[in-house]
Amino acid sequence: MDIWTQAPLFAVLGAVLGAGVVLAWRVSERQIRGPVVPAEPVVPPGIATVLGVLRSSAVVVDENDRVVKATAPAYALGLVTGSRLSLDQLSDLVKQVRRDGQIRETEISVPRGRTGPPLYVVARVAPLSSRLVLALVEDRTRERRVEAIRRDFVANVSHELKTPVGALNLLAEAVQDAADDPETIIRFAGRMQTESARLTRLVQQIIELSRLQGDDELETPEPVDVDKVVTRAIDQSSIDAEAKDLEVVHNGERGLQFLGNADEVALALGNLVSNAVTYSAEHSRVVVGARTNDTRVDLTVTDQGIGIPSSEIDRIFERFYRVDPARHRSTGGTGLGLSIVKHVAASHGGDVSVWSVEGQGSTFTLSLPRRTAADGSPTSRPIPVKESP
Repeated sequence: MDIWTQAPLFAVLGAVLGAGVVLAWRVSERQIRGPVVPAEPVVPPGIATVLGVLRSSAVVVDENDRVVKATAPAYALGLVTGSRLSLDQLSDLVKQVRRDGQIRETEISVPRGRTGPPLYVVARVAPLSSRLVLALVEDRTRERRVEAIRRDFVANVSHELKTPVGALNLLAEAVQDAADDPETIIRFAGRMQTESARLTRLVQQIIELSRLQGDDELETPEPVDVDKVVTRAIDQSSIDAEAKDLEVVHNGERGLQFLGNADEVALALGNLVSNAVTYSAEHSRVVVGARTNDTRVDLTVTDQGIGIPSSEIDRIFERFYRVDPARHRSTGGTGLGLSIVKHVAASHGGDVSVWSVEGQGSTFTLSLPRRTAADGSPTSRPIPVKESP
């Protein structure tokens, strides 16, 4: 074999031996490192950054329905358990989007324990890549609750307005038919004035409640003199009290101050005094008092009236709720006064409570933050005043 034949043969043999060595090295390296695992899908850096600043719940799911990325709100909302979606509806939606690539949106009810009300969320699911699907979930529970309250409020207002408006229409027709009877006209005219006053009071309280129902705390509370607020509240019901020969007494500590809005608290306390006068028997007594501790001023209204059944106490602060609808019609009650008191208390960072025994009377307590020397100029020292005999 000459040299020109040997050279190509040796070159081919060298290449084969070299490939064998490389193959053996790679096999040895693979045995040391273990089997090769397919690369897991990685959330694109830009998407990961956006998800990190979102307030809403966001979940990224791979082709094996495994959660590869989830924001903190998603865990807080209970959307993710371990590395899986915990809601079957959301998981089914993700599978549908992965199958056809179409963006989908739906509302889902999220159970919250055995007794708690469910959460209502809106889920929007879209493909993120060929292997990843993104689910954005917004909690709409508060919006649903507000919408339900709004619907109930509108329905209740419509119902309440029908009564005085309908009565005025009937009375007007009766006056027209009794044109030749002066005594009947005078009687019906008096009834019309009563219904007109009731309608005016209802509209006024609806406006007040609409302004207060946000329960947002006051931005700039100011020092308010308790004695002046109590005096205003008592004066609002003085005519009704005199008509029933009721004694309305200003009692308790004097010289106190609280932080808040004088007009709103006078409105709330005035509603409590008005209720006490309305539902008290003639020749009885209503006591409006004030007492304090280190942080609170408690304004109390105590009557000797009909009282409230224990089964009704938890509901009396609901809008338009009436313990005795028939009695409210005869007294002209609107069912909004105590709801206004509750909202005023909430906006002031306080609360309202009630003690009552049916047939013996009631005590309503409006608690408000007290003004102390640390809030500004020193307050005057409370002076105890003995109850009038």
